[in-house]
Amino acid sequence: MALALSVLDQSLARSPEQVGAALQETLQMAQWCEQLGYKRFWVSEHHAFPSVAGSAPEVLLAAVGAATRSIRIGSGGIMLPHYSPYKIAEVFSLLANLYPGRVDLGIGRAPGADMSTAVALATDGRPKFEAFPALTAKLSEYLWSDSARPVVSPRPPPDLPLWMLGSSPDSAVLAAQRGLPYNLGLFINPQADSRLIGLYKSHFQPSALQPQPYAILTLSVFCADTEEQASALQLTYDLNLFRFFTGQSNGQSLTPQEALNYPVGPHEQAFIASRENSRASGTPEQVRQRIEELAALHQADEIMAVTNMYYLEDRKRSFELLQQTFA
Repeated sequence: MALALSVLDQSLARSPEQVGAALQETLQMAQWCEQLGYKRFWVSEHHAFPSVAGSAPEVLLAAVGAATRSIRIGSGGIMLPHYSPYKIAEVFSLLANLYPGRVDLGIGRAPGADMSTAVALATDGRPKFEAFPALTAKLSEYLWSDSARPVVSPRPPPDLPLWMLGSSPDSAVLAAQRGLPYNLGLFINPQADSRLIGLYKSHFQPSALQPQPYAILTLSVFCADTEEQASALQLTYDLNLFRFFTGQSNGQSLTPQEALNYPVGPHEQAFIASRENSRASGTPEQVRQRIEELAALHQADEIMAVTNMYYLEDRKRSFELLQQTFA
């Protein structure tokens, strides 16, 4: 069976002053990916990062839904330990009633921020990461149980799916135990065990909405007309991510031209090498071959591509070439 293709958009801004442009580009990308025939378009949740505009995926999804007509839209994901399960059930019930048959609710345990921000997000100053399994159970109850009290208003559509996101054995097993579809974020954790989806599938307990296991593998994709161009686009992202992680960027991204002239030392080289397991980069044929290898290795049913390129037109071209090579 052919691999389904989907998209995760992180609304990255080239500088803190350009977050408005980043959000508009997310909407344009959603429309473009819908036009190309992608299955899903998800948005992420991050906090206290000056160049990341996507801090409230539920708000952004309302705009994405209004800008599109048919593509599935979803959260990749809501960081549930920050929030009340009842409130999340309400928000996504409202979204699912606005855009029937199109909304995916993806949840995760990670903070999506540093710990001081996680403390600020918690209403009592105590992040509840250890309570994630219980929070997931409560959210499921609010979404699907007729006896749950208080009643969620508006009532959630019966086909609103709950996705488990993660990159560890704990998330894989929890998704399996609760009968949820699973999304392995390889682009977040390039060293994630290649047996995680297999672990999920072997432990899967069927549920009313999900009688069979189903897993997405999310990875970085840099697809271009030439290998040289793809390499330059990938290098730009790698260096910007390295500078972000090491506190050198202040939210200001290197342009592709600046990245090509950047003095790449041993630390940068090691960082770039550490991410090779989590991406497909090159010409369309090279990218297709790499994606098929990773999908087979991880036993994935669907691929979700993250394509963080500096220029919008390069992103659009990457998704166009990716869809064409799998058509």
